[in-house]
Amino acid sequence: MTKYIVKRLLLAVLTVFIICAITFFLMHAIPGGPFNREKALDPATIAALNARYNLDKPLVTQFGIYLKELLKGDFGVSLKNGREISSIIAESFPISCKVGLRAIAIALVCGTIFGSVAALMRNKWPDRVIVFLSTLFTAVPSFVLATLLLLVFCIKLGWVPVWSPNNPSYVLPVIALSAYPMAYITRLSKTSMLDALSQDYIRTAKAKGVHKWTVIFKHALRNSLIPVITYAGPQIAYIITGSMIVETIFTIGGIGSKFVSAITNRDYTMIMATTIFLATLMVAATLICDLLYKLVDPRINYD
Repeated sequence: MTKYIVKRLLLAVLTVFIICAITFFLMHAIPGGPFNREKALDPATIAALNARYNLDKPLVTQFGIYLKELLKGDFGVSLKNGREISSIIAESFPISCKVGLRAIAIALVCGTIFGSVAALMRNKWPDRVIVFLSTLFTAVPSFVLATLLLLVFCIKLGWVPVWSPNNPSYVLPVIALSAYPMAYITRLSKTSMLDALSQDYIRTAKAKGVHKWTVIFKHALRNSLIPVITYAGPQIAYIITGSMIVETIFTIGGIGSKFVSAITNRDYTMIMATTIFLATLMVAATLICDLLYKLVDPRINYD
């Protein structure tokens, strides 16, 4: 187990480094720069700004400087407002985390329950209703659902207030973020549960007279969770970091909306920081989920 964890940690560091390098060089390959504005600055001002932020140096040298500062835990400052990026992340990430954790909790619990019910009542009306709704929410993009929720429940009906830092309402963003993963987990859970119920050990447990609910919850459900855990790892990191479009629609000020504005403004340092932050969360969540396999199925051997 220890050898496996060390190996995965080394691969995680390599993965984050590759993502960092690809993002850095592709970002600088796009025409334009962070100081290009509608009202053009004079060449002397642009040259001074480039020198201040080391943008006048060769790309390899810039990348080396960035990595050196990154190893010290310094993400630099925003090229647009001069604020420390660490403080921007510390300010916006808790908002994304609150929304994301609630959304993924709803998606995991409801998706697993609905999928199990659909499997146990296969070809009956609950199964058909659940399959229809899961297909619907899988097909509808999150930004379309977010717009509809905002239009109907916030503007037309006025049941939910507009999001504000002083009076935050997470209801609509949580629904918009949890709809797709819940629908996907529902379909995944149903397929996994049907596969588990057809296994020999389930038939053996039934033949021994084990209670129906014990067979379902102790044996079938537990062994059907592995595909759900596999999907949930990266999805948890993605949702916690924030869905860029949903956060922008509801203007909740999370880290996802900061990433969108950084791309629009060509804020190099902010783009790099949010990309590395997201990549680190993705790698960490995937590693944790891989380790959870052992708890769900003791037969799994990491050696």
